[in-house]
Amino acid sequence: MALKFTSLQDFYAHGFDTVIDVRSPAEYAEDHVPGAISLPVLDNDERAEVGTIYVQDSPFKARKLGAALVFRNAANHIEQHLSHHEGGWKPLVYCWRGGQRSGSFTWMLQQIGWRAEVVEGGYQTYRRLVNTALYQTALPHRMVALDGYTGSAKTEVLKRAGALGVQVLDLEGLANHRGSLLGDMPTPQPSQKGFESALAGALMRLDPSRPVLVEAESSKVGQRIIPPSIWAAMKQAPRIDLQVPVAARCRYLVAAYDDILSDADGLRKKLAPLRAYRSGAVVDGWFTSIAKGDKAGLTEALMAEHYDPAYRKSRTAIGAEVAATVDAEALDDAGLDAAAAQVAALMSDL
Repeated sequence: MALKFTSLQDFYAHGFDTVIDVRSPAEYAEDHVPGAISLPVLDNDERAEVGTIYVQDSPFKARKLGAALVFRNAANHIEQHLSHHEGGWKPLVYCWRGGQRSGSFTWMLQQIGWRAEVVEGGYQTYRRLVNTALYQTALPHRMVALDGYTGSAKTEVLKRAGALGVQVLDLEGLANHRGSLLGDMPTPQPSQKGFESALAGALMRLDPSRPVLVEAESSKVGQRIIPPSIWAAMKQAPRIDLQVPVAARCRYLVAAYDDILSDADGLRKKLAPLRAYRSGAVVDGWFTSIAKGDKAGLTEALMAEHYDPAYRKSRTAIGAEVAATVDAEALDDAGLDAAAAQVAALMSDL
Protein backbone atom coordinates (compact mmCIF):
# COMPACT_ATOMS: atom_id res chain seq x y z
CA MET A 1 0.00 0.00 0.00
CA ALA A 2 1.33 3.44 -0.95
CA LEU A 3 1.43 6.01 1.83
CA LYS A 4 -1.08 8.86 1.55
CA PHE A 5 -0.23 12.31 2.91
CA THR A 6 -2.92 14.96 3.38
CA SER A 7 -0.86 17.91 4.61
CA LEU A 8 2.65 19.24 4.20
CA GLN A 9 3.21 18.90 7.95
CA ASP A 10 2.36 15.18 7.70
CA PHE A 11 4.70 14.79 4.75
CA TYR A 12 7.65 16.34 6.57
CA ALA A 13 6.89 14.20 9.65
CA HIS A 14 7.07 10.97 7.61
CA GLY A 15 9.43 9.26 10.06
CA PHE A 16 11.49 7.44 7.41
CA ASP A 17 15.27 7.24 7.47
CA THR A 18 15.82 8.39 3.89
CA VAL A 19 13.68 9.95 1.15
CA ILE A 20 14.64 8.71 -2.32
CA ASP A 21 13.72 10.53 -5.55
CA VAL A 22 13.89 8.03 -8.42
CA ARG A 23 12.90 10.53 -11.14
CA SER A 24 15.35 11.61 -13.82
CA PRO A 25 18.22 13.99 -12.94
CA ALA A 26 16.49 16.82 -14.84
CA GLU A 27 13.28 16.38 -12.85
CA TYR A 28 15.24 16.30 -9.60
CA ALA A 29 17.24 19.41 -10.56
CA GLU A 30 14.09 21.45 -11.14
CA ASP A 31 12.64 20.59 -7.74
CA HIS A 32 12.56 17.84 -5.15
CA VAL A 33 11.50 17.14 -1.60
CA PRO A 34 14.00 18.90 0.71
CA GLY A 35 16.63 16.41 1.84
CA ALA A 36 15.72 13.76 -0.75
CA ILE A 37 18.59 11.95 -2.43
CA SER A 38 18.59 11.37 -6.19
CA LEU A 39 18.74 7.76 -7.35
CA PRO A 40 17.20 7.89 -10.84
CA VAL A 41 15.95 4.62 -12.25
CA LEU A 42 15.84 6.24 -15.71
CA ASP A 43 18.31 8.94 -16.70
CA ASN A 44 17.28 11.90 -18.86
CA ASP A 45 17.97 10.17 -22.20
CA GLU A 46 16.40 6.87 -21.12
CA ARG A 47 13.24 8.60 -19.93
CA ALA A 48 12.95 10.46 -23.24
CA GLU A 49 13.52 7.28 -25.23
CA VAL A 50 10.88 5.29 -23.34
CA GLY A 51 8.40 8.16 -23.67
CA THR A 52 8.98 8.43 -27.42
CA ILE A 53 8.45 4.70 -27.95
CA TYR A 54 5.29 4.81 -25.82
CA VAL A 55 3.75 7.60 -27.95
CA GLN A 56 5.08 6.81 -31.40
CA ASP A 57 5.38 3.01 -31.43
CA SER A 58 3.89 0.79 -28.73
CA PRO A 59 3.05 1.19 -25.02
CA PHE A 60 3.96 -2.49 -24.54
CA LYS A 61 7.42 -2.03 -26.08
CA ALA A 62 7.95 1.06 -23.97
CA ARG A 63 7.04 -0.75 -20.75
CA LYS A 64 9.29 -3.69 -21.67
CA LEU A 65 12.28 -1.44 -22.32
CA GLY A 66 11.46 0.71 -19.30
CA ALA A 67 11.33 -2.31 -17.00
CA ALA A 68 14.72 -3.54 -18.19
CA LEU A 69 16.29 -0.13 -17.68
CA VAL A 70 14.63 0.46 -14.31
CA PHE A 71 15.75 -2.84 -12.82
CA ARG A 72 19.24 -2.51 -14.28
CA ASN A 73 19.66 0.99 -12.80
CA ALA A 74 18.03 -0.02 -9.53
CA ALA A 75 20.45 -2.91 -9.15
CA ASN A 76 23.34 -0.53 -9.73
CA HIS A 77 22.04 1.84 -7.01
CA ILE A 78 21.66 -1.02 -4.54
CA GLU A 79 25.17 -2.25 -5.20
CA GLN A 80 26.89 1.15 -5.24
CA HIS A 81 24.85 3.53 -3.08
CA LEU A 82 22.70 1.51 -0.68
CA SER A 83 24.69 -1.59 0.21
CA HIS A 84 25.88 -0.12 3.53
CA HIS A 85 22.36 0.03 5.03
CA GLU A 86 21.39 -2.52 7.67
CA GLY A 87 18.20 -4.58 7.64
CA GLY A 88 16.14 -2.09 9.65
CA TRP A 89 16.62 0.77 7.18
CA LYS A 90 13.36 2.55 6.23
CA PRO A 91 13.41 4.45 2.92
CA LEU A 92 10.48 6.45 1.47
CA VAL A 93 10.45 6.44 -2.33
CA TYR A 94 8.71 8.69 -4.85
CA CYS A 95 8.65 9.28 -8.59
CA TRP A 96 6.50 11.64 -10.69
CA ARG A 97 3.07 10.12 -10.02
CA GLY A 98 3.83 7.26 -7.62
CA GLY A 99 3.65 4.80 -10.49
CA GLN A 100 5.94 2.25 -12.09
CA ARG A 101 9.31 3.86 -11.42
CA SER A 102 8.88 4.22 -7.66
CA GLY A 103 6.72 1.10 -7.39
CA SER A 104 9.33 -1.11 -9.06
CA PHE A 105 12.21 0.30 -7.05
CA THR A 106 10.29 0.03 -3.78
CA TRP A 107 9.34 -3.58 -4.55
CA MET A 108 12.99 -4.45 -5.11
CA LEU A 109 14.02 -2.81 -1.83
CA GLN A 110 11.28 -4.69 0.02
CA GLN A 111 12.46 -8.03 -1.41
CA ILE A 112 15.85 -7.39 0.16
CA GLY A 113 14.17 -6.90 3.52
CA TRP A 114 14.27 -3.11 3.85
CA ARG A 115 11.10 -1.44 5.12
CA ALA A 116 10.53 0.64 2.02
CA GLU A 117 7.31 2.45 1.15
CA VAL A 118 6.17 4.54 -1.78
CA VAL A 119 4.43 7.94 -1.76
CA GLU A 120 0.92 7.75 -3.18
CA GLY A 121 0.74 10.22 -6.07
CA GLY A 122 4.50 10.75 -5.95
CA TYR A 123 6.02 14.18 -6.51
CA GLN A 124 2.69 15.51 -7.75
CA THR A 125 1.19 14.89 -4.31
CA TYR A 126 4.08 16.78 -2.71
CA ARG A 127 3.66 19.73 -5.11
CA ARG A 128 -0.06 19.95 -4.37
CA LEU A 129 0.70 20.09 -0.65
CA VAL A 130 3.28 22.85 -1.19
CA ASN A 131 0.85 24.78 -3.37
CA THR A 132 -1.89 24.48 -0.76
CA ALA A 133 0.43 25.71 2.00
CA LEU A 134 1.83 28.68 0.06
CA TYR A 135 -1.02 29.71 -2.23
CA GLN A 136 -4.28 28.65 -0.62
CA THR A 137 -3.71 28.86 3.14
CA ALA A 138 -3.13 31.89 5.35
CA LEU A 139 0.33 31.81 6.87
CA PRO A 140 0.12 30.88 10.59
CA HIS A 141 3.36 32.72 11.39
CA ARG A 142 3.50 36.34 12.55
CA MET A 143 6.05 38.27 10.52
CA VAL A 144 8.21 41.24 11.52
CA ALA A 145 9.92 42.95 8.57
CA LEU A 146 13.48 44.26 8.80
CA ASP A 147 13.44 47.39 6.67
CA GLY A 148 15.92 50.00 5.53
CA TYR A 149 17.39 51.64 2.45
CA THR A 150 19.56 49.66 0.06
CA GLY A 151 22.98 49.13 1.61
CA SER A 152 21.73 49.02 5.20
CA ALA A 153 23.06 45.44 5.50
CA LYS A 154 19.63 44.03 6.26
CA THR A 155 20.58 40.50 5.20
CA GLU A 156 23.68 40.47 7.39
CA VAL A 157 21.79 41.88 10.39
CA LEU A 158 19.06 39.27 9.81
CA LYS A 159 21.61 36.44 9.90
CA ARG A 160 23.30 37.79 13.02
CA ALA A 161 19.94 38.18 14.75
CA GLY A 162 19.25 34.55 13.87
CA ALA A 163 22.50 33.55 15.54
CA LEU A 164 21.19 35.30 18.67
CA GLY A 165 18.11 33.07 18.75
CA VAL A 166 15.64 35.11 16.69
CA GLN A 167 13.46 33.09 14.32
CA VAL A 168 14.35 34.26 10.81
CA LEU A 169 13.24 33.54 7.27
CA ASP A 170 16.11 34.33 4.89
CA LEU A 171 14.35 34.87 1.57
CA GLU A 172 17.49 36.02 -0.24
CA GLY A 173 19.41 32.98 0.93
CA LEU A 174 16.64 30.63 -0.18
CA ALA A 175 16.35 32.42 -3.55
CA ASN A 176 20.14 32.66 -4.00
CA HIS A 177 19.92 36.35 -4.85
CA ARG A 178 20.87 39.62 -3.19
CA GLY A 179 17.47 41.08 -3.85
CA SER A 180 18.16 44.02 -6.14
CA LEU A 181 18.76 44.87 -9.80
CA LEU A 182 22.45 44.08 -9.30
CA GLY A 183 21.83 41.18 -6.94
CA ASP A 184 22.76 38.19 -9.12
CA MET A 185 24.95 35.57 -7.47
CA PRO A 186 27.73 33.58 -9.22
CA THR A 187 25.47 30.51 -9.23
CA PRO A 188 21.96 30.62 -10.74
CA GLN A 189 18.75 30.95 -8.78
CA PRO A 190 16.69 27.83 -8.09
CA SER A 191 13.59 27.26 -10.19
CA GLN A 192 10.35 28.77 -8.89
CA LYS A 193 9.29 25.31 -7.71
CA GLY A 194 12.66 24.79 -6.04
CA PHE A 195 12.37 28.15 -4.30
CA GLU A 196 8.91 27.26 -3.05
CA SER A 197 10.11 23.89 -1.76
CA ALA A 198 12.92 25.58 0.16
CA LEU A 199 10.46 28.16 1.52
CA ALA A 200 7.94 25.55 2.60
CA GLY A 201 10.64 23.49 4.27
CA ALA A 202 11.98 26.53 6.14
CA LEU A 203 8.48 27.55 7.30
CA MET A 204 7.66 24.09 8.60
CA ARG A 205 10.69 24.32 10.90
CA LEU A 206 9.51 27.58 12.48
CA ASP A 207 7.39 27.89 15.62
CA PRO A 208 4.13 29.71 14.77
CA SER A 209 3.83 30.93 18.37
CA ARG A 210 6.99 33.06 18.00
CA PRO A 211 7.50 36.04 15.64
CA VAL A 212 9.56 35.54 12.50
CA LEU A 213 12.00 38.19 11.27
CA VAL A 214 12.05 38.56 7.50
CA GLU A 215 13.81 41.09 5.31
CA ALA A 216 11.47 43.62 3.73
CA GLU A 217 11.45 42.77 0.02
CA SER A 218 9.40 43.49 -3.05
CA SER A 219 7.11 40.73 -4.28
CA LYS A 220 10.07 39.14 -6.10
CA VAL A 221 13.60 38.17 -5.12
CA GLY A 222 15.49 38.34 -8.38
CA GLN A 223 13.32 36.31 -10.76
CA ARG A 224 11.64 34.27 -8.02
CA ILE A 225 8.12 35.26 -6.95
CA ILE A 226 7.30 35.34 -3.23
CA PRO A 227 4.15 33.17 -2.80
CA PRO A 228 0.93 35.00 -1.83
CA SER A 229 0.65 33.75 1.75
CA ILE A 230 4.14 35.01 2.61
CA TRP A 231 3.80 38.25 0.65
CA ALA A 232 0.48 39.06 2.34
CA ALA A 233 2.03 38.49 5.77
CA MET A 234 5.04 40.64 4.86
CA LYS A 235 2.89 43.58 3.72
CA GLN A 236 0.98 43.54 7.00
CA ALA A 237 4.04 43.04 9.19
CA PRO A 238 5.25 45.72 11.60
CA ARG A 239 8.68 46.97 10.59
CA ILE A 240 11.98 47.50 12.32
CA ASP A 241 13.71 50.23 10.34
CA LEU A 242 17.50 50.19 10.07
CA GLN A 243 18.76 53.75 9.80
CA VAL A 244 22.29 53.99 8.44
CA PRO A 245 24.19 57.04 7.16
CA VAL A 246 24.70 57.26 3.40
CA ALA A 247 28.49 57.09 3.70
CA ALA A 248 28.32 53.85 5.71
CA ARG A 249 25.85 52.33 3.28
CA CYS A 250 28.10 53.25 0.37
CA ARG A 251 31.17 51.65 1.97
CA TYR A 252 29.20 48.50 2.71
CA LEU A 253 27.83 48.19 -0.82
CA VAL A 254 31.20 48.77 -2.48
CA ALA A 255 32.62 45.88 -0.46
CA ALA A 256 29.58 43.57 -0.70
CA TYR A 257 29.02 44.10 -4.44
CA ASP A 258 32.65 44.27 -5.57
CA ASP A 259 32.11 41.35 -7.97
CA ILE A 260 29.27 43.19 -9.69
CA LEU A 261 30.94 46.62 -9.60
CA SER A 262 34.10 45.17 -11.16
CA ASP A 263 32.22 43.89 -14.23
CA ALA A 264 31.91 47.04 -16.36
CA ASP A 265 30.19 45.38 -19.33
CA GLY A 266 27.75 43.52 -17.09
CA LEU A 267 26.95 46.72 -15.18
CA ARG A 268 26.15 48.66 -18.36
CA LYS A 269 23.94 45.83 -19.58
CA LYS A 270 21.96 45.74 -16.33
CA LEU A 271 21.63 49.52 -15.96
CA ALA A 272 20.81 50.42 -19.58
CA PRO A 273 17.10 49.38 -19.31
CA LEU A 274 16.66 51.97 -16.53
CA ARG A 275 16.63 54.70 -19.20
CA ALA A 276 12.90 53.93 -19.36
CA TYR A 277 12.53 54.98 -15.70
CA ARG A 278 15.34 57.51 -15.10
CA SER A 279 16.49 60.24 -17.47
CA GLY A 280 19.09 59.52 -20.11
CA ALA A 281 21.38 62.05 -18.48
CA VAL A 282 21.21 60.19 -15.17
CA VAL A 283 22.09 56.85 -16.76
CA ASP A 284 24.87 58.50 -18.79
CA GLY A 285 26.29 59.77 -15.50
CA TRP A 286 26.35 56.23 -14.16
CA PHE A 287 28.11 55.05 -17.31
CA THR A 288 30.75 57.76 -16.88
CA SER A 289 31.47 56.49 -13.36
CA ILE A 290 31.72 52.93 -14.72
CA ALA A 291 34.21 54.06 -17.38
CA LYS A 292 36.33 55.78 -14.70
CA GLY A 293 36.21 52.75 -12.42
CA ASP A 294 34.69 54.97 -9.72
CA LYS A 295 32.88 52.30 -7.72
CA ALA A 296 32.10 54.54 -4.76
CA GLY A 297 30.81 57.37 -6.95
CA LEU A 298 28.63 55.01 -8.96
CA THR A 299 27.26 53.39 -5.80
CA GLU A 300 26.37 56.70 -4.19
CA ALA A 301 24.72 57.93 -7.40
CA LEU A 302 22.69 54.73 -7.76
CA MET A 303 21.45 55.08 -4.19
CA ALA A 304 20.48 58.73 -4.56
CA GLU A 305 19.03 58.55 -8.07
CA HIS A 306 17.48 55.08 -8.23
CA TYR A 307 17.39 52.84 -5.16
CA ASP A 308 16.32 55.34 -2.51
CA PRO A 309 13.50 56.90 -4.58
CA ALA A 310 12.25 53.41 -5.51
CA TYR A 311 12.35 52.39 -1.84
CA ARG A 312 10.34 55.43 -0.73
CA LYS A 313 7.75 54.82 -3.44
CA SER A 314 7.37 51.14 -2.56
CA ARG A 315 7.14 51.85 1.14
CA THR A 316 4.42 54.46 0.59
CA ALA A 317 2.45 52.08 -1.65
CA ILE A 318 2.52 49.31 0.94
CA GLY A 319 1.67 51.66 3.79
CA ALA A 320 4.36 50.17 6.00
CA GLU A 321 4.01 50.63 9.76
CA VAL A 322 7.35 51.38 11.43
CA ALA A 323 7.18 49.84 14.89
CA ALA A 324 10.76 50.62 15.90
CA THR A 325 14.02 52.01 14.57
CA VAL A 326 17.60 50.86 14.98
CA ASP A 327 20.42 53.36 14.37
CA ALA A 328 23.66 51.93 13.01
CA GLU A 329 26.42 54.46 12.51
CA ALA A 330 28.80 51.89 11.03
CA LEU A 331 28.44 48.53 9.29
CA ASP A 332 31.69 46.93 10.41
CA ASP A 333 31.55 43.77 12.54
CA ALA A 334 31.01 45.71 15.75
CA GLY A 335 28.28 47.85 14.21
CA LEU A 336 26.50 44.86 12.69
CA ASP A 337 26.63 42.94 15.96
CA ALA A 338 25.24 45.92 17.84
CA ALA A 339 22.40 46.37 15.32
CA ALA A 340 21.56 42.65 15.47
CA ALA A 341 21.47 42.76 19.27
CA GLN A 342 19.06 45.71 19.18
CA VAL A 343 16.84 43.91 16.67
CA ALA A 344 16.84 40.76 18.83
CA ALA A 345 15.81 42.79 21.88
CA LEU A 346 12.99 44.46 19.94
CA MET A 347 11.67 41.15 18.64
CA SER A 348 10.78 40.06 22.15
CA ASP A 349 8.39 43.04 22.41
CA LEU A 350 6.73 42.75 18.97
